[in-house]
Amino acid sequence: MSAPDHRYLLDNARVEAGERFTSLAELFDGVTRGHVDRLGARAGWRCWEVGAGGPSIPEALATAVGPTGYVLATDVNPVWLDPHAGYEVRQHDVVADPPPQPGTFDLVHARLVLVHVPDRARALAAMVSALRPGGWLLVEDADTELQPLACLDEVGEAQRRANRLRRAVRELMTRRGADPRYGRTLPRALRAAGLVDVAASGCFPVGGVACDRLEAATVRMVRAELLAAGLADEAEIEAHLAAVDAGALELTLAPLISAWGRRAG
Repeated sequence: MSAPDHRYLLDNARVEAGERFTSLAELFDGVTRGHVDRLGARAGWRCWEVGAGGPSIPEALATAVGPTGYVLATDVNPVWLDPHAGYEVRQHDVVADPPPQPGTFDLVHARLVLVHVPDRARALAAMVSALRPGGWLLVEDADTELQPLACLDEVGEAQRRANRLRRAVRELMTRRGADPRYGRTLPRALRAAGLVDVAASGCFPVGGVACDRLEAATVRMVRAELLAAGLADEAEIEAHLAAVDAGALELTLAPLISAWGRRAG
């Protein structure tokens, strides 16, 4: 049996990655900023944004902590980050590389990162070790098995096709080491990592332009992989993209589970 392929399917180097980051920011940045505010982020805090992807959350954190604070934004490929926007940018693999500045951060945050990382427990331990006593970890990840559909109201062939392609994309991600059930495990994982005051909530967007743009960018990004794996054909992909571009579908996403906990001390 061949070894599993753990390369990240949604590669930051692709032009569609920028489109995905813009749509994800529109869909979820308000959720993330709300949690960050409730955890007390303020002037002078030190924050680590893990697997930042796009610039929106590092910029928001830099605004929250001000010139007396510090924000480190890391990614395995930080091509979409701006090192001149008030935060430090560093290339970093949360599993393979040692945690930066352990024991010093007031807040460590990762969104839609660990679900794609095969060694999630090691990554989580690295993030916990970076916290100062009393510091907060906020992890946000999808759970595609809680709600696996692209179209909740499967009324016609276009909706059925969208759901088939969503299953195909999920299959590709699973083959690359993603865990479609990871979101629901976050509260337990944070407690197992030794954090206290653990709590969680969920967000479930349905419909709208951002969902459409995210779907189109994702399908275009993984098109070659879908074809190579025999999970879809050209005609099916073209018909689906045409329906998305026409705004003919009420697309949705898997729930985003946000969980947070504090390092004791």
